[in-house]
Amino acid sequence: MIALFNQRKWTFLSYFIALVMIIPVLIMLVDGIDASTQLFGHLWQTVLPSYLKNTILLGVFVVLLSLFFGVSSAVLISQTNILFKQHLRWLLLLPLAMPAYLVAYLYTDLFDYAGPVQRTLREWFNWQSPNDYWFFDIRTLFGAAIMLSLVLYPYIYMLTRGAFEQQDQNLMRASRLLGLNVKQTLFRVALPLARPAIAVSASLVLMETLADFATVQYFSVNTLTTAIYDTWLGYGDMAAANALASVLMLLILFVIVLEQRGRAGLRHQSARPNMQKDLIQLSSIQQLLASIFCWALVILGFALPFALLIAMAIEYSNVEQLTRLLDTGVNSVKVSVIAATVAVIIALVLGLYQRLHGHKFRHVPQQISGFGYAIPGTVLAMAMLSTFGPFDHWLNDVAEFLAWQQPGLILSGTIFAMIFAFVVRFSAIANGTIASGIKQIPQSLDYAPATLGMGLTKTITRVHLPILKPAVFVAWLLVFVESMKELSAVLLLRPFNFETLSSQIYQLISDEMLEQGALGAILIVLFGLLPIILLNRKREH
Repeated sequence: MIALFNQRKWTFLSYFIALVMIIPVLIMLVDGIDASTQLFGHLWQTVLPSYLKNTILLGVFVVLLSLFFGVSSAVLISQTNILFKQHLRWLLLLPLAMPAYLVAYLYTDLFDYAGPVQRTLREWFNWQSPNDYWFFDIRTLFGAAIMLSLVLYPYIYMLTRGAFEQQDQNLMRASRLLGLNVKQTLFRVALPLARPAIAVSASLVLMETLADFATVQYFSVNTLTTAIYDTWLGYGDMAAANALASVLMLLILFVIVLEQRGRAGLRHQSARPNMQKDLIQLSSIQQLLASIFCWALVILGFALPFALLIAMAIEYSNVEQLTRLLDTGVNSVKVSVIAATVAVIIALVLGLYQRLHGHKFRHVPQQISGFGYAIPGTVLAMAMLSTFGPFDHWLNDVAEFLAWQQPGLILSGTIFAMIFAFVVRFSAIANGTIASGIKQIPQSLDYAPATLGMGLTKTITRVHLPILKPAVFVAWLLVFVESMKELSAVLLLRPFNFETLSSQIYQLISDEMLEQGALGAILIVLFGLLPIILLNRKREH
């Protein structure tokens, strides 16, 4: 138990955990910077400019589209008398459960030359070949941006809507007294007050875009993430892959710094609404158009792709698929359960350390351990390989020198590396959830048990942990679901002949055979719905 450690040992344990989680990334950055002195010039003269250009353009397009979808829908839901408001309020969150690469494949299958849309058009208009008509090509950089925006805009919608709903209505009424109408109040008061939430959500969308691999790979859009993957698996050049990963990491750090500086002069306005909100009254036509816009986001981002998956599953499911689904499902559940459990234990150790110790820098371990969420899975995978690969080879060399049996790649060649990457990447989720739960515990409960003769062990096990059970469950579930969905790190770190649901589905998509994995894809989407349901219930209560 944690309480067996005195304060000094607990401090050492907390910093040790944080150090272990950050060391692989530091090693990768050092290797990348060292390699870049030899390779950067060559990369810059050949492929790096186009990779950077595509990465930046994709990020800009996705952020702009997501801002349009997310802010517009948040305004319509929170500031107007739109039809079906209570239903659309939570339905607009559903696209978060749909992986972008699934949406990309399904819409490509729907709109390509052999797909049902173009086939129907050729039958209607008697077109014989592609030369007879023009049809947009979805497999482009802008097409990838649309696919990503359809599933990422809920981040902006959710945070912006929350910001609107938390605004003090006294400020809105004051603006009305100064002569502003409801629409003017929206643009001059409500939207400026929501800028911090919009900035945070936009940066989150941008980081998710920079981290995407499967969508851009399927659309043949060369970005830094695809370059890292191809450089390592295609050419076996870890030094060059680390150099590219370092460039991507620096780009993400630049985004984080830019977002924080952009919010430096802004303040969150979080007072509870204390009176009835004045809504913008839409006309019947405006209500209809607004509803169509919001329903279109729900249908295009979730309902239509999910319906296509169900249709595929009904038509193509068989016993062989169910057997394969069971095998890969067990693999996914196994690594996800372990990762979620470890992440929650770490979050409890660091969260309770920050709560129960008065050290000036007690928050540092938790902050360090939570940095991984900003790092793309591809970059984390390279960090794991850069750290564990050399260690495994050194261990085998030592065993050979001592005439012992060589243990093999016990870290980089097993599920250990995958689980470690999951823990590093998703610890921020567990940390945030556990920290939120700890804040709900009154400070008096930290000290009152001592007056009854209870030591630190009993205080934690009999007081804190029972209160934290709901937070622990939510944190565990969130990390479990994210681990089930993770793809980029899995593709680089999975052991030989080891498939998860996400990697199997990606392989089937690459082979244009998603219908063979439709059941697994549905399962991933259903898992993805769990956090949305929890989040919606929490906000409603």
